[in-house]
Amino acid sequence: MRNSGVAIRIVLALSLLPAGCTVGPEYVRPTPVETAMPATFKELQGWKVAHPQSDTISERWWEIYNDPTLNALEEQVAVSNLNVAAAEAQFRQARAVVQAAKAGYYPSLTVGASATRSKSSGHISTNSSGTTASNFQLPLDLTWELDLWGRIRRGVEAGQANAQASAADLAAATLSAQAALAGNYFQLRVLDAQRQLLDATTAVYRKSLDMTTNRYAAGVAARSDVLQAETQLRSTEAQAIDLGIQRAQLEHAIALLIGKPPAAFSLPATTLTAAVPAIPIGLPSELLERRPDIASSERKMAAANAQIGVAQAAYYPTIQLSAAGGFSSSSLATWFAWPSRFWSIGPSASATLFDGGLRSAQTDQARAAYDATVAAYRETVLTGFQEVEDNLAALRILEDETRVQDQAVKAARQVVTITTNQYQAGTVAYLNVLVAQSTALANERTALGLAGQRLAASVLLVKALGGGWIPKETK
Repeated sequence: MRNSGVAIRIVLALSLLPAGCTVGPEYVRPTPVETAMPATFKELQGWKVAHPQSDTISERWWEIYNDPTLNALEEQVAVSNLNVAAAEAQFRQARAVVQAAKAGYYPSLTVGASATRSKSSGHISTNSSGTTASNFQLPLDLTWELDLWGRIRRGVEAGQANAQASAADLAAATLSAQAALAGNYFQLRVLDAQRQLLDATTAVYRKSLDMTTNRYAAGVAARSDVLQAETQLRSTEAQAIDLGIQRAQLEHAIALLIGKPPAAFSLPATTLTAAVPAIPIGLPSELLERRPDIASSERKMAAANAQIGVAQAAYYPTIQLSAAGGFSSSSLATWFAWPSRFWSIGPSASATLFDGGLRSAQTDQARAAYDATVAAYRETVLTGFQEVEDNLAALRILEDETRVQDQAVKAARQVVTITTNQYQAGTVAYLNVLVAQSTALANERTALGLAGQRLAASVLLVKALGGGWIPKETK
């Protein structure tokens, strides 16, 4: 018993060594950019929108467009989108890795039972016919690595950071799918509006064809006027039919985003009612917390930093506590008798004296991997700034362009009215009417295209700002 008391005291002394000898650098977030963080976004200058009711973007950001159909579709993304489902599974996998790493904090205990019967050779035994023996064992084995240098703690730290990065990746995948759905939805609605415009224009062109036909029958117009009117009518009808290709493809893309086969999904045509909403912009520094891809890159840096400590811990000895106990007997009748018990306990230490530079190379590899994550983090931050600036500029410039284009539409409509009256009065040729009508239609379609571009830019701005994502603690 004296020996067992000594062993226990040695183990307790080792386990009480300070945990402060964790090797490896402590993580400090690097500066996001080489230069000073900008105080505000450059493209905000001259960009004027109504003041939003809230200074933050809602988690259900798509509701700012006030479109019930869009709201219903967005609700299905987080549930049915397969890319989001894959990202969610990867997040669960990352959390399981953390739990596996934490298991290193605790001892492992195994139990086994065996029963053997053997006969020894008569040539090496005192008994000329050999000796027959039985052996019954029920051992319990305990092993515990003492984390004196922080190898396990650094591994847990890396796992937790990777799990947090995976959570941010899940949010990024969800936001990307939501933004893609909104973008496709608005493109589809613009096509619906263009189809309505072409259908209305076709009705007008049909009246123009009737007018030229009647004038030709009355002998006051040439046959060429009728043919030109018919050409314009059929060309516009063809344009309306051609929109169906792109609309079908957008409808199929939306079906994929909500996890449905295209054959099981359809979206009836309706009027484009959504307008560009007011979007809270915030400061550039807030982008570091609001964008999930930036948060993911930052957490990957923390994980890579912890791996440096794991690599450096290999330079230090591994100290392990081992204990065994159980019952062993040569007779089944006395297998569990108290005298059949056995036990052993004691620490062991091992250290690598020479490895041909393996540990040094692994440490250098870990440091290089960390430097790579720092560069990737800074690139992600700069890309985030660029995307915000791009879409701020797009919204500001498209707003000015829309204002001018609306004036062009009004003027083109007036030209059509005046030219048509002049043709009916016989003062101009029908070619003037064709040119005026074609110009008016082109300007109307350009105006609708600008409306779609503005909606698309607003969706991309919300995405660039991180949507309504709020980082959550992941353990």
